[in-house]
Amino acid sequence: MAEIPPRPWPTGKVERPEPLVARVLAPNPSPYTFTGTQTYIVGTGDAVAVIDPGPDDADHIAAIMEGVGDATIAAIMCTHTHRDHSPAAAPLARETGAPVVGCAPLVLADNGPRADESFDTTYMPDRVLEDGEAMTGPGWTLRAIHTPGHTSNHLCFALEETGALFTGDHVMGWSTSVVVPPDGDMGDYMKSLEKLYARTEDGTDRVYYSAHGAPIEKPRQLVRGMIGHRRQRENQIMRLVTEKQRTLPEFIPLMYKGLDPLLDKAAQMSVHAHLIDLERRGMVVRSGDIWQTV
Repeated sequence: MAEIPPRPWPTGKVERPEPLVARVLAPNPSPYTFTGTQTYIVGTGDAVAVIDPGPDDADHIAAIMEGVGDATIAAIMCTHTHRDHSPAAAPLARETGAPVVGCAPLVLADNGPRADESFDTTYMPDRVLEDGEAMTGPGWTLRAIHTPGHTSNHLCFALEETGALFTGDHVMGWSTSVVVPPDGDMGDYMKSLEKLYARTEDGTDRVYYSAHGAPIEKPRQLVRGMIGHRRQRENQIMRLVTEKQRTLPEFIPLMYKGLDPLLDKAAQMSVHAHLIDLERRGMVVRSGDIWQTV
């Protein structure tokens, strides 16, 4: 993961990376959210969409409303239901009367220490978008792209008028996404990356706006690199487990040199997700806490 840049950050400020898109940074920085979660406001006419409203924070909601201005919010759209993305949807909907639209609700029991935000149990959408469905407003069309992997309910939203893709946590501008079993699925994540990569072949997606980090101006290059990185990790795991059977924690010092101890659990979850995928494909087996080749 990249180092968090020094302050000041543009927290609470309305920025406009392109004419149809405004951005507001939430005040929730952490080792897993970078400088915070970015909420996007799409549209410049009488009706706009708000993507990933973020944490339920009064100052952040006020900043979103400042960015909306005199427009009506036609839809509050959530890419997924981690707690840094969707909790502000409910209070923002109460304040504006806007419908909550996007990913399906998802509530899972916490299965121990997590290296990602836990799930938002308050999320109650008025409409769930299926793959390929769209929300429209004056001068904008946001089409849902089903991208499970980081979470099973993850969506990206394509702004068809400009070729911008809002990628939530699936592809981020500062780090690879954490895939946390049991809901996170490495096999699904790789398929979703391949799906996005195919969209870059003809230039359908010109730029990615993720929930964390800078805009991604060369999405095809980045996604190709992410796919290669994950395949390298998989090959590394297979080499290590071929040498000898291992428990999950034994992989980490061999695979992540000089890792910040605060990120140890995140690394374990990522390796675990790979091992589950390899097990499903018949390449490794486990006996209790021990992993070994078939």
